[in-house]
Amino acid sequence: MKHLKIILVSFSFLYLLSACNKDELDLASPNDLTTVQYWKTPSDAEKGVNSIYAMFYKDGLWARWIYFRLDLTSDEGFSQSPWTELADWTKFNYVNYDFWEGNSVTWRDTYKAAFRANQVLAYVPNIEFEDNVRKSQIIAEAKFLRALHYYYAAILWENVPLVLEPSSPEDLPAQNTQEEVFAQIESDLNDAFNDLPLEWDNFNIGRPTKGAVKAILAKMYMQEHRWQDAKLALEFLISGQGAIYSLVDNFEDNFTDNNENNSESVFEIQFGDQRLGGTGEGADAAVSSQRAQFFAPRNIGWSDGQARYWLVDAFKQEANMQGGIDERLKYSLFYADSNTDFGTLTYGRNWEWGAEETWFKKGSRSYYRTNEDYYSQVNWRLVRYADILLRYAEVLNELDMTADAYQYVDMVRARSNMAPLATAYPQIGNNHDQFLDRLKIERVLELCGESVRWEDLKRWGDLDTQASIDEIITRDPDFNNFVIGKNNRLPIPLSEVQNNPNLNQNPNY
Repeated sequence: MKHLKIILVSFSFLYLLSACNKDELDLASPNDLTTVQYWKTPSDAEKGVNSIYAMFYKDGLWARWIYFRLDLTSDEGFSQSPWTELADWTKFNYVNYDFWEGNSVTWRDTYKAAFRANQVLAYVPNIEFEDNVRKSQIIAEAKFLRALHYYYAAILWENVPLVLEPSSPEDLPAQNTQEEVFAQIESDLNDAFNDLPLEWDNFNIGRPTKGAVKAILAKMYMQEHRWQDAKLALEFLISGQGAIYSLVDNFEDNFTDNNENNSESVFEIQFGDQRLGGTGEGADAAVSSQRAQFFAPRNIGWSDGQARYWLVDAFKQEANMQGGIDERLKYSLFYADSNTDFGTLTYGRNWEWGAEETWFKKGSRSYYRTNEDYYSQVNWRLVRYADILLRYAEVLNELDMTADAYQYVDMVRARSNMAPLATAYPQIGNNHDQFLDRLKIERVLELCGESVRWEDLKRWGDLDTQASIDEIITRDPDFNNFVIGKNNRLPIPLSEVQNNPNLNQNPNY
C-alpha cells in the first residue's frame, strides 16, 4: 500500500490583457484562483508541495521518457522501435531538436516541476502556520525537489537556465553553465538538509529525508570530481547520523511492489495503479509508471527499449561461491536462456525474441502477471543503499584509499553470494586504475537498468576520448554515431532557443 497520498493540483493563473485599457474589461474568473487568492492557508501549502511530487508522473520525467535518455542512450540499452525517429534518438541521430518524445517533453516537464517548486518557495513563507516545523519542512521539500530536477537537467543538457522565481510566459531566462547549476543544487540541498527529518512517519513515506539530500549531494559532487566533499556526504549515510540504511537480503525486493520503501531505499518514487487516466492535469491523472510497458519484450509490451546482450555476458564472467551464475542476472534481465540458466521464470508469458536479445527486467511485473500496461504500481528506487556503498568505494579509490574501499564493494557482492573482491581478483591490489575498471563492472552487475549508467560514463570521462568511445563501440555499435564534445549532452529544444535570445544552442549542434 502506498503511504504518501499525492494530491494533484493544477494551478491556473489569470493574465489580464486589455487592448482598450479599460478596467471594466479586466474580468476575474470565479472558477480560477489567482496567486493572490490562493496562497493563504497551510492546506494551500500542502497541496502546493504535493503538486511538485505529481511531476514524477508526467510523460517527460519518471512516468516514461527520461528512461530513454538515461538507460537507452547509454551503452546498456538501445531501441529498435519501428518509430524510426524515436529509435534514432537513442543512436545520437538528433535531426529534429524539437522531437517531442526524445527531447522537448522532458525539458517541458523539468521546468514545470521547477515552476511548481518556485511557487512554494515564493509564497509559503508568507503563510501563517501553527506548526512552524511543518512549514519549514514544506519549504525544504520544495528545495530538494527543485534541486533533484535541476540535477537531471544538468546531466542531460548541462547548460540550462536556472529559473528560481515564479515565472510568466513572457520571461526570457538567462542561460547558466553546468557549474552554476550545480552550485544552485548544492545551495538548495544544503538548505533542505537542515529542515528535513531522518525518517518520516508511515503516512509520509516517500518524502525526502536527510539521507536523500546527502545522496543527491554526493552524486553531484562526484560528477564534479569533488571527491572529499562526496566522501563527507556519503559518510553521513554509511557511518554518521544517517546510517539507518542496510541491504535487504533479497535482491529482487528492490524491484517489485512487495517490499517497497525498505531498508535499502534512500529515495523512492511512489507509483500506484489506483487511477487509470492519462498523464495530464485531470482529476483521474495516473500516478503510475509506464516504463515496463515500453521496455517489455514483444507480445508483452512495446519493446521500444532493449538491453544490450553484453550485460548477460558480464554476469556470466564470474561464478558465485557455489559455482553457479550470479543470481542478480535472474532479476535484472530477460534473455533467451534465462529458463535454462535459472529454471522457469516466464510465468506463462508468450516470449518472442531472438537468441541474443535481452530486455530490462527491473521494475517489470513478471513475478505475477503475463503482460504489461501503462499503470505499473512498482515504485522506482531512484537511490538505493547498494549504490551508496559502491559510490563510497569509488570515492575512496579516488582519494588514494583503495585498500579501504574493498569492504564496501564486498558488502554488495556478499549479498549475491559472490566472493570477496580481493579473493576473486587479487591482481588488482591497490592499483587505482585496475580497481576503477573493476568497479565499473561491479556497478553494472548491481545497478544495470537503474538509470545511473549515463551519469557514470560522464563522470568517468568515458565519453571524452576516442579511445574510450572505441571501447564502448565494442559493446554498443550505436556509439559509432557519437561525436566527442557534442553528444555528451542533448541539444536544447530548437523552439526554446529560437524564442529566447538569452539561450545559445549547446556546442557543436
